Amino acid sequence: MTPELRARLGRLASFFAIAALVAVMTGPSGSNDSPTLGFTQSFAQPYSYFGLFRGQRWMVFLTLALVVLGLHTLWRRGGSGVRSKAQSFRQTFDAPGRRRTSALSALVVVAVVALLVPHLITNPGIQSGIVEQVLAYVILALGLNVVVGWAGLLDLGYVGFYAIGAYVTAWMTGRLPIAAPFHHPVSSFAAIPVAIVFTMLAGVILGAPTLRLRGDYLAIVTLGFGEIILVFSNNLTNVTGGAQGTNPYIPSFTFRIGGIKYLFGNVGYYFLVAGFVAATIVLFRLLEHSRVGRAWTAIREDEVAAESIGINPLKYKVMAFAIGASVSGFAGAVTASQIGVVYPNTFSLYFSVNVLTLVIFGGMGSILGVIVGSVLVQGIAVYLRFYPPSGYQASDLYMYLGALLIMMMIYRPAGLVPSKRRRREIRQAEAGIGHEGDVLLGEQP
Repeated sequence: MTPELRARLGRLASFFAIAALVAVMTGPSGSNDSPTLGFTQSFAQPYSYFGLFRGQRWMVFLTLALVVLGLHTLWRRGGSGVRSKAQSFRQTFDAPGRRRTSALSALVVVAVVALLVPHLITNPGIQSGIVEQVLAYVILALGLNVVVGWAGLLDLGYVGFYAIGAYVTAWMTGRLPIAAPFHHPVSSFAAIPVAIVFTMLAGVILGAPTLRLRGDYLAIVTLGFGEIILVFSNNLTNVTGGAQGTNPYIPSFTFRIGGIKYLFGNVGYYFLVAGFVAATIVLFRLLEHSRVGRAWTAIREDEVAAESIGINPLKYKVMAFAIGASVSGFAGAVTASQIGVVYPNTFSLYFSVNVLTLVIFGGMGSILGVIVGSVLVQGIAVYLRFYPPSGYQASDLYMYLGALLIMMMIYRPAGLVPSKRRRREIRQAEAGIGHEGDVLLGEQP
């Protein structure tokens, strides 16, 4: 057997094995009386063959494996041509004369689509899901991108800041067992800046003593912070309400000017959060190319070298933590007001891992990538919640996210939409110039 034939048979077997594994993972559950029932029915269960006729499950997954194998073979044979055409197409739009026009055109299209979404999607449940599960996660991913993507700090307790923002909102509106400040509850709208300030202070308090640590040690500390917040919110019944949650209901946002009063519904929340996302993008874009952004890049690439040229690592690390935390605080305030009640089980480790997955999937350090990744992954999650396919279970979502992350690390480690700096590093590495980790300090992307 020739090596080429052996390689082809190995690829064929791997695709079929992956298809069989997915069939078992998405198949029916077994039982104590018949432990192998779930395994056998994963292949033999009657199933619709793409709506054409009634068959068995193995036929559907075999077809999918053959389709994916065919696409993979076509990509291997003609992928270089496709990549070269894509590169020339991108260079055409990256030309100095067209770059600004292309960016403005894309911005106008995105703005028009964003304005039309509430009118195109009229289902109240889906509208609420877009705010809670899509736009809120966009904000969270943008904030975590500052910490992980720009400053290079692995934060596994990001959900703690989100929880602080939610509970501060409940406290300010008088929905906790403890009295509101000065025994005078305020509206949820007025609680937003307070939640942002409290979460920013929490970022400074956590970061000042712990950001002297690096790598895995910092990840463990932030993981502990998130778990501490979860334990406190569960056990401090006299302060947070414990596992039963806050006193319902946290009032929705209300906007009043004179005799005009507007009570926010799903559409109001959508435009409020979308406006905050737009403002955050503008501010972060300016911050990325500022002296602070370049200092974060230097620290991420080589902290010792950055310190040797006069950059104070602790100062800029704490700044990154505080900015990321404040953005998370806004998301917590909005979510608490929209849902109306805060439960501790919301703030588990899975939440932080989910947001981190969005940043890695979209492209660490890339504002556009983080947004695209968040909208794509969370949009699919919202769709599956309202229109689940046959055999899908909500608890399977994290399994699929894990598989997606593994595939991204293998085939596109820089993310879905890498940052300009990361794309330049990859091009230099492909050309044999330096290595993928090289970044010139102070160089504009």
